[in-house]
Amino acid sequence: MLVFATLQLASCSGSSTGTAPERPNILFVIMDDVGIDQMPSFGYGGATPPNMPNIDAVAQAGLRFGNTWSMPECSPGRAAMFVGRYPLRTNIYQAIGENDLANSQITPDDMTTPKLLRTAGYESGLFGKFHLAGPENNAAGNGTPGVLGWDYFYGWVGGLPASIDTTAGGVAPQGTYPCGFVPPASRGGADSGACYLPDKTCQPLVAASPGQDAVGKQCVTRGGIFVPRAACQATPPASLDFGKANAYYVSPLVINSAAGVEVVPLTDRRARGYRTSIEVDAAINWIRQRNPSRPWMATVSLTGAHTPIQQPPSALTPRSSGTGDSLGCTGLAEQRDLQNRMIEAMDTEVGRLLVETGLARRSPDGTLAYTPAASNTMIVIVGDNGTLGNMVKLPFNAQRAKGTAYQTGVWVPLIVSGPLVNQPNRTVDHMVNMVDVYQLFGEIAGIDVHASVPRVLDSATLLPYLRRADQPSVRSINFSQGGSNIQRNGGRNGPCVIGGNTCSHIPINKGVCEDNGGVWWGSGATDPSVPNKPTGYQTCCQVNQALYKAGKDMVEIMPDTSTAIRNATHKVVRNTVQQYDPANDNCSVVPFSEFYAVDQNQPKPTLDDADKNLLTQTLSAPLKAIYDDLTAKLDRMLASQPACVGDGNIDGVVNAQDLDNWRMISQAWGLSSTYDLNFDGLTNDVDRDLLARNAGPCAKAYSLY
Repeated sequence: MLVFATLQLASCSGSSTGTAPERPNILFVIMDDVGIDQMPSFGYGGATPPNMPNIDAVAQAGLRFGNTWSMPECSPGRAAMFVGRYPLRTNIYQAIGENDLANSQITPDDMTTPKLLRTAGYESGLFGKFHLAGPENNAAGNGTPGVLGWDYFYGWVGGLPASIDTTAGGVAPQGTYPCGFVPPASRGGADSGACYLPDKTCQPLVAASPGQDAVGKQCVTRGGIFVPRAACQATPPASLDFGKANAYYVSPLVINSAAGVEVVPLTDRRARGYRTSIEVDAAINWIRQRNPSRPWMATVSLTGAHTPIQQPPSALTPRSSGTGDSLGCTGLAEQRDLQNRMIEAMDTEVGRLLVETGLARRSPDGTLAYTPAASNTMIVIVGDNGTLGNMVKLPFNAQRAKGTAYQTGVWVPLIVSGPLVNQPNRTVDHMVNMVDVYQLFGEIAGIDVHASVPRVLDSATLLPYLRRADQPSVRSINFSQGGSNIQRNGGRNGPCVIGGNTCSHIPINKGVCEDNGGVWWGSGATDPSVPNKPTGYQTCCQVNQALYKAGKDMVEIMPDTSTAIRNATHKVVRNTVQQYDPANDNCSVVPFSEFYAVDQNQPKPTLDDADKNLLTQTLSAPLKAIYDDLTAKLDRMLASQPACVGDGNIDGVVNAQDLDNWRMISQAWGLSSTYDLNFDGLTNDVDRDLLARNAGPCAKAYSLY
């Protein structure tokens, strides 16, 4: 076992479940790209909050943790939830993409939540977005959920939806239908036609009333391809492409079960239909089949409301005006309306999940009637990171949102409800981190988490907050961190210019860049100084270099790394940013720090906006003392995981076990693994030599909060 130094409160190892039912079940719901700015139940939501009556009902019946930080992007945020450790320990600093090596993925040697809960007899299923490891650069491929401990998985290993298919299944040229389906005739589409299904059957569709979805959307919701203004034929048109993904309506489904790994083709009906409904259907089916004598944890990892922005079926948005089919999916105002609808659809399906699994019922007026004590199930609902910039609700800062460690980028909702919660319908304003959710799951199961996991954890206890309304803050600091994942030979995601004036390395590829309204400058881009010349840039700094030499305005560059630490009242943000120097025609990475007062006031919190940086003035003695203390703690945090080359199984020592692991991987796989020590995408003799040179115990790691 790894021996480590700790700086933590004694209460953080709590394990008892008190007088509540033993080993409650756990329903864990993750919302994607839904920051606290979207949440009316937390006192925010701006002038046009999304309709979320079902999640609001759960929040009112439990605890609202109103001061919770996650990481700036989805994969590091989710890794924090499922292993209880910060990015500096997992090397997962941003959303995992197809070029990220296994060194920046959750490994089979980590103690994931399902592995931890298995020690208390739990079964675990995950439904929807995975995005913790694989399928690329990973020996387990599409089997990574099973390898990492989940007994059952039904969803999307790579996580991100595909781009919108603007051909709507091959019925029109590229770019014809920006929302991925044939719109109504009033929008240049059709009100009648033939809906062909993957089994080559066909259904004629005709618009029946103004309140219905466009027949083109009805067809894609059923898993079909709609041919406008056509009659059904015995043989489908040759142009129809059932093998093409389409954002939320056609997705590459993967199933991990005791029977093995099944990759469901896009031509299979199971891979077609509205993605949020598929995710919830799978969870309902699994929960209903559980043996009541064994506790379970079901993670419903919803893709919504991640880009691409696309209309959900209007049956899922009963409180929104109209069907949304007249919206075009490209304008900012349209996208903001559509994302509200996507969140409402997600909320509707969460309500159905609770009702159809017996965790709640419908009142005569149709509202959700949820009584926590009526079931032996704890419900935990979170957002994985802050909201995407253009979708941010005021007064939160769209320029400092997802992808940064500013408040709008890391401040997320956390709701906990169920039989372990005393004095429900209250808000906890003490600092909480997403790593603490990992410990909560163990505490619900009666596990002493820190004593059970043989490596450094960053998690603190949440259970006392459930028991006592007057519980003092467990944490004295909070922490968040984002950056770049490890890619082959020092590579990185290509640059993407979003909104015409901001360059970012967050989008993992050209498709994701364009799904976020960006212009791709990576491989295959066009140099503005030489029209139509295929080229490709590695960094945003090189983009500015090209723009400058073409006589055009340079763009702002999002931070390469963004790290933050706070106490109860103040926050330090430390970023590194690429800068192009025209005088010397070179690029450099420049670090800088900022210092802010922050709070959770509703509906207008004090945020870390640029004009509020306290370092632009001389600090008073009390403020300087706070700044110096936070800066010192940030330095200690960043130094708390010393590098240990060769410790591929993260047991704190480089020894014969690592050599045996290297030998097995190099012979059976030979590609990316945690034993690819020089990050060239290979596990080979070069790595064996590095192992030999670094044999011995690792420097001690420690936790600090």
